[in-house]
Amino acid sequence: MAAIRGVIFDVDGTLVDSNDAHARSWVDALKELGHDARFDEVRRLIGMGGDKLLPEVTGISSDSPEGKRITERVSEIFMKQYLPEIRALPGAKELLEALRRRGIRIAVASSARQEKLRKLLEIAGGDGVVESATSASDAEQSKPDPDIVQAALDKLGLAADEVVMIGDTPYDIEAAGRAGLRTIAVRSGGWPDSGLAGALAIYDDPADLLARLDTSPLAGGAGDSPPP
Repeated sequence: MAAIRGVIFDVDGTLVDSNDAHARSWVDALKELGHDARFDEVRRLIGMGGDKLLPEVTGISSDSPEGKRITERVSEIFMKQYLPEIRALPGAKELLEALRRRGIRIAVASSARQEKLRKLLEIAGGDGVVESATSASDAEQSKPDPDIVQAALDKLGLAADEVVMIGDTPYDIEAAGRAGLRTIAVRSGGWPDSGLAGALAIYDDPADLLARLDTSPLAGGAGDSPPP
């Protein structure tokens, strides 16, 4: 196993406790626009892009006029109603800082829109620590397609075997695998271990990974000093 020189983080459910809020935003928007959807049905799809979630739940294409209205309303509800309640997961900021001190380069790969991703990274404590961020605008296809992860890997400029993805859903694991990356999973997104099969290791949340960093697949770091 090559030494890990870079980590690509998912954000929702991995660094911030936002998966339920995303699901509620979808249910609220769909109901407002005349479509019924159960919370549990939507919740299990959080982690894939909205362009895939919407047709899965309603059969409506995200590219259709109706699909665009729904998607826009979901974003508005999340940003105005739920974002102020979102908090970082335990240990998120500390884990990012610890990896940087070890010389590991950090990127994020999220299916969120750019403005939403910026706000979530602020909540997570990623300012000044995360080197690059890829969002929905950086890829043609969202997770579980590998495009967003591949875009993050390209920005890091490292080989796939030098980078690990950290995520909280099966969609992260699939997207990473299709980009040639291994994954470390966290349970903080709400998935049982059976749904995180294929990960190198599974931890409760960022704090748990941080506490066991020296015995994790990230042990040792890159051995370089952090970039300026």
